[in-house]
Amino acid sequence: MPFSLPADAHGILPDRMIVAMAEAGLIIPEYDFVESQIQPASLDLRLGDVAYRVRASFLPGPGSTVAERIDELKLHEFALADGAVLETNCVYIVPLLESLALPKDIVAAANPKSSTGRLDVFTRVIADGTRRFDMIGAGYHGPLYAEISPKTFPVLLREGSRLSQVRFRYRDAVLSEDELIALHQAERLVDRDDADLAGGVALSVDLSGSNANGYVGYRAKRHTGVVDVDRRAGYPVEEFWEPIKARPDGSLILDPGEFYILASKEAVQVPPDYAAEMVPFDPLVGEFRVHYAGFFDPGFGYAGAGGQGSRAVLEVRSREVPFILEHGQIVGRLVYEKMLARPNAMYGSRIGSNYQAQGLKLSKHFRL
Repeated sequence: MPFSLPADAHGILPDRMIVAMAEAGLIIPEYDFVESQIQPASLDLRLGDVAYRVRASFLPGPGSTVAERIDELKLHEFALADGAVLETNCVYIVPLLESLALPKDIVAAANPKSSTGRLDVFTRVIADGTRRFDMIGAGYHGPLYAEISPKTFPVLLREGSRLSQVRFRYRDAVLSEDELIALHQAERLVDRDDADLAGGVALSVDLSGSNANGYVGYRAKRHTGVVDVDRRAGYPVEEFWEPIKARPDGSLILDPGEFYILASKEAVQVPPDYAAEMVPFDPLVGEFRVHYAGFFDPGFGYAGAGGQGSRAVLEVRSREVPFILEHGQIVGRLVYEKMLARPNAMYGSRIGSNYQAQGLKLSKHFRL
């Protein structure tokens, strides 16, 4: 079945167009898609049946394939059909069950799923011949691979586990500053009157404790048990996380190498005709990393989809030195993009979304 888009169109492809891409042979799954794999503005990517532990992370670069680099760098390989444990601070490469045959005017961008980031599982998508992680250029024909490196908890995964997601973009979709201001005036993207919209919607960290019964976040414990990435509400919080109480001065010292779950001060919403992405944090503002998982789907926090504004959960890791975060300090920006069309299903409770109307919240794997 042929796939075409209007000549004057531009934007992120919604769920029904992702289905149409697959029907046209532009997305090639080894097996049929499973329930909930197609999200409002993205496609979950599934792990294949084998994993390779490699000596180091890599990019293939022009003229090289990922498979060739795996042959050079692999230490051993093992099957995932019955499940396998990936150890912390090791690097693994897993072929994905989805491959691509993109047309010349559609690009793809990948990101970890929210639950993956909240487990501190560092994962990126690699394609043959590429110079960048998580970016698949227009016209790419070939396989996809996941690089996986658990940082805090050892994880159990298997063939079909979904750690990453991919969006498809047709031409430029990012809102200009004027368009973003107009959208905020119409929809109130964050719940503050003095919203900072320069270069995207600024998000700051909430260290007051007022939105979480006096707590501001969680710090991951070391030397824990294994987390099964496909098991929902299977683990008690206290065995894996240490809650952090608010300090009177509204500050938090990040210890190097520790992993924290915090939340934004602002409640965010993404209207149905738009998608958003958390952009990489500027290292000139502080030596820490915020938010591995950057996609925010249409309907996130939106009242019409069961939300009343949702806090952005921040996955925070300090780099080489201790760093003091202050309440209200800007830690990231949300860039909004147009959808090519409104999705059939928006992010929300109707499609089983895990984090609608969230505040400070750990991943779906943990129970209080």
